[in-house]
Amino acid sequence: MSEAKKRVFISSVQKELEVERVAIAGAVSGDEGLSQFCDVVLYDKEPLSGRRIAKPYLRCLDSCDIYILVMDREYGRIVETISATHEEYRYAMKRGMPMMIFVRGQHDAERRRETQAFFDEIRKDGHIYRRFHDRVDLLPEVKKGLARIVEEFFALKVDHAEDKQGRDVGKASLFEQQMLNIKGTKLDLDVALEWLHAVKEIGEGEKPANIILLNKLREKGLVWKESGVSAYRAMASGLLFLGRNPSEVFSQCRILLDAYGGVEPDVNPKDQDTISGPAPRIIDRVVDFVMSNTRHPIRIVGLRRVKLDEYPREVIREAIVNAVAHRDYEDAARPIYVKVFFDRVEILSAGNLLPPLTINKLIKGNYEPCSRNPTLAHYLGHLRLMEQRGSGIRRMQAAMLDHGLKSPEYVFRDGYFTVTLRGPGDDINQIKPPIEAGILSSIEERLTDRQRHIVEWLAAGQTITNRECQERFDISKVTATKELRALVEAGFAEQIGKGRSVRYIYSRGNR
Repeated sequence: MSEAKKRVFISSVQKELEVERVAIAGAVSGDEGLSQFCDVVLYDKEPLSGRRIAKPYLRCLDSCDIYILVMDREYGRIVETISATHEEYRYAMKRGMPMMIFVRGQHDAERRRETQAFFDEIRKDGHIYRRFHDRVDLLPEVKKGLARIVEEFFALKVDHAEDKQGRDVGKASLFEQQMLNIKGTKLDLDVALEWLHAVKEIGEGEKPANIILLNKLREKGLVWKESGVSAYRAMASGLLFLGRNPSEVFSQCRILLDAYGGVEPDVNPKDQDTISGPAPRIIDRVVDFVMSNTRHPIRIVGLRRVKLDEYPREVIREAIVNAVAHRDYEDAARPIYVKVFFDRVEILSAGNLLPPLTINKLIKGNYEPCSRNPTLAHYLGHLRLMEQRGSGIRRMQAAMLDHGLKSPEYVFRDGYFTVTLRGPGDDINQIKPPIEAGILSSIEERLTDRQRHIVEWLAAGQTITNRECQERFDISKVTATKELRALVEAGFAEQIGKGRSVRYIYSRGNR
């Protein structure tokens, strides 16, 4: 997107409404449509400039485009004659900023006298504020209002695809929105840095101080902090996405891996592992486990010896990502299981599909994408680990068929949604090599017929000497030397030995 994102300033009494502030930041940043156009600004997370500025919150507000005020009982500490929150409101009014105002609860008589006077001023200014009970009903209203403001004031069309799952997001987000008493140091800030680079929140090559990283994570709704306290704490979404070992807090945040030599479970698996960690890292580790416990036959494809995977790597990755992103984390009794058998791979995750999605719709591709854990799913999408537009299942089916295998199977049983990938079993030759395994046509066209025959000979596991080349093709020593040297330079052959023992083998880079 070439146009700069619109900065959304959240104004409130931090100590009283920190939960709501961070939840709004996470909801907007985690919304595929709004995140293209909006960045949420929580003033106290802004890094210090190094010099004293009078009323820096107004300086920050001056750089923003949209103003959101969230109020409850408290008025806030008075600066000169009014509170900073009140002054932010008046400054936003003076600038003519588009704004939304939200008020928690119906207990107007219980609010501080200064707060009630603030309400009177808002009403006199002609503003209508919306009331909310908790985050469940606040967040959909914020997202809906922001989409309207972005379209009406800035002529930017927001994709409302996620609106169709709004009710599900509201319910599903409760686990992610938990404010944990877990220090920010429990998060893997190296992974956080990679992610912030990916979403261009931090310039490539930059490595800012941890405090800056934590500030950025708070803006994305992944950490929180109390007013006047320097320590950052993790939100549940932050722990799921970046936690070094989230199973220390939530035992269900583990993946149990078992590899069996046969087609049924037994008491002595040939390999086992239990992993927990930042979501992007554990996905890689699971893929590596499956790859190390499945077969990799060698096939001659054109002029190359190709090492094949028993299962398409991208299908294993997609299935694991879906299990991590969409499982029911409210179910504390069930971790994720990955079981590798001789003839199949099974991935089990807690919870069924979110209604109205069904297995039949999933197989047919007739569904709108939705997520039980939208923040985690969206942020994994930033790292290109998952596709949020619903094409992932279709790509899995196509990849399995292209590989010579059956489409994935899905079933919900005993509290688990299970994905089964059927392998080749005894018929390993049914695996199809990928199209790209062959030689690029641009390279193949440069080979002479004689060079092609030599490469095919070497690819079959044979070796050849200069003299054997002369005799096989009835050519001179000079010509044989020229042909063999050309194949070495093209990367198809390697020379081994010295002097009269020199031989040529198929290049290791093509094996």
